Amino acid sequence: MMTKRTSRTVDVGGVKIGGDNPVVVQSMTNTDTRDAGKTLSQVKRLVEDGCELVRIAVPDKKSAQRLPKIISDSPVPIIADIHYSPQLALMSIEAGVAKLRLNPGNITNVKDIKNIAKEASSMSIPIRVGVNSGSLHQHILDKYGRSATGMVASAEEEIGLLEGQGFEDIVVSLKSSEVNMTIEANRTFSRKYDYPLHLGVTEAGGGRSGLIKSAIGIGTLLHEGIGDTIRVSLTEDPIEEIATAYDILRSLGLRKRGIDIVSCPTCGRTEIDIQKIGKSLEKRLGDVTESIRVALMGCSVNGIGEAGSSNLGVVGTNKGGLLYVDGNYKETVPNMDIEKMTDQVERAIRDYLNTR
Repeated sequence: MMTKRTSRTVDVGGVKIGGDNPVVVQSMTNTDTRDAGKTLSQVKRLVEDGCELVRIAVPDKKSAQRLPKIISDSPVPIIADIHYSPQLALMSIEAGVAKLRLNPGNITNVKDIKNIAKEASSMSIPIRVGVNSGSLHQHILDKYGRSATGMVASAEEEIGLLEGQGFEDIVVSLKSSEVNMTIEANRTFSRKYDYPLHLGVTEAGGGRSGLIKSAIGIGTLLHEGIGDTIRVSLTEDPIEEIATAYDILRSLGLRKRGIDIVSCPTCGRTEIDIQKIGKSLEKRLGDVTESIRVALMGCSVNGIGEAGSSNLGVVGTNKGGLLYVDGNYKETVPNMDIEKMTDQVERAIRDYLNTR
């Protein structure tokens, strides 16, 4: 059994990060923040898919000026992503964001950091110290190189400045595009501090590569009990980040949301086209948020056992699919046209959800 690292709790606009709270799922909009309507539309799409905190880029004054509208209409707390400009951080605080993300690699003036901490403290706004291996300050690079040690040192410097102002409402992230560096940095930090950790493999890429890097990096740390909130950083529509995040969390038993499809890899014994049925069901049942386990098995070798331990299962035979509900055989779905067969399986799933 996984033992979760003990971390303090930070309140982000009513969403609790750390402590005994569930791992929080985040994403980031990729819209032009100056277009408040378009940004809000994407925020709402993310929330519909299960996103609990949304970060938005604030690269200029016009973006900062749109924050009050975005914040007031957003269904979840908004985090301002700040780089380079202390003024934009102060404008974001004034606008009422739920949290600031500061990159210690590009806001380095001690006076500016102290001023931001003072203003954030007065508004009870937490700060995420967001370290990326790709944007470490030059003095860190000169001493440690681009390394996990350098990432931790960067975080420690910023934390020291914030703590020096009596500010401890802090979340920390240590992200690299290299999976091993990400894991090492978070392991090292977690042994020394109890601040909540935001996990992610930054610049993981898109498609299969991005999914694999994120699953290994985030999943490894979560399995070790490290991590309080996650963002899966993909070069994709941000909506894809949410689905992947929940897949990672569900596979570790940390969160339950939506349909968990268990299906065999197929072989010469497969009696029904579970590949087509599975892909079709994933699309059709994307609206389901309740937790349910569905087994799609090509034959009886492992099929009976998997179907018997799932909420609903289909086991392939030469006569069609044997349908099991809560471990009990219910009926045989004839081996017919794949779409019709999928229709019947979908209907059985929705009936099950409506009656439990």
